[in-house]
Amino acid sequence: MKDKLKRDICCVGHITLDKIITPDNVFYMNGGTAYYFAYGINHLPHQVSFKLVTAMADRDQRAVSDMRHAGIEVDCHESRHTVFFENKYGKNMNNRTQRVLAKSDPFTVSQLRDVEARIFHLGSLLDDDFSPELVKYLAGKGMVSIDVQGYLREVRGQHVYAVDWKDKLEVLQYTDILKLNEHEMEVVTGLHDPREVAQKIASWGVKEVVITLGSYGSLIYAKGQFYEIPAYAPLRTVDATGCGDTYSAGYLYCRAQGCGYEECGRFAAAMCTLKLEHSGPFDRTIDDIKTIIAQ
Repeated sequence: MKDKLKRDICCVGHITLDKIITPDNVFYMNGGTAYYFAYGINHLPHQVSFKLVTAMADRDQRAVSDMRHAGIEVDCHESRHTVFFENKYGKNMNNRTQRVLAKSDPFTVSQLRDVEARIFHLGSLLDDDFSPELVKYLAGKGMVSIDVQGYLREVRGQHVYAVDWKDKLEVLQYTDILKLNEHEMEVVTGLHDPREVAQKIASWGVKEVVITLGSYGSLIYAKGQFYEIPAYAPLRTVDATGCGDTYSAGYLYCRAQGCGYEECGRFAAAMCTLKLEHSGPFDRTIDDIKTIIAQ
């Protein structure tokens, strides 16, 4: 039966199984854009209606049960496999080797046909998660927001290779909001200056370009104007995993309420600061966010 309720935001993406290997330990955890985005937005006041569409193997759906128990609305489609990342770290945690031990099936138009939303956020993990056909279809239903990271990862065998985005010009003409970081912007455009990058991407049809620049803050380009967003220093840096997804959650949460670009960016940046201070998804409150911004 068709779901008649139109959400403010629908995030579409795979939840991953992550195997983390360090010199001292081996442990398993869930991850992926969908995971960090959904938990992040769920910790904010429910002024914005939200739904997650994901796909996992039936045996791995404990993560989905936990999300539903936390109050997150989830449509989970069955996949032959669940995305399974293995991340191996040396003594220097900046030295990481990554393998993909299993891939989920790509998302399809039929899976999204009965989902209505004002904003669809596509959390790509691998380059074939979302076809151009699916992006075009969703653009006919609402705004499309894309996190570029997965489009730049190709799996050959079990190994992950950095690649350019082969369908970018086709996909970006249907994209309203594009988020990318300082490394991804160079791969996508070949340019090094964030302002030049933003203008180039806008010339391809994107209405809002959001570039995160780590400790240098972030840059938003919309309607021909730049907005420079500061980074807020965390009390301590514990785990950066999921920070980009947390930024997207905060940014779109505010955009869905009609907030201005600068207000959205500051809110998102403050969420990232709080996320950096612990492992796992964002778990603080809107009052904590407001305190960071006020300081």
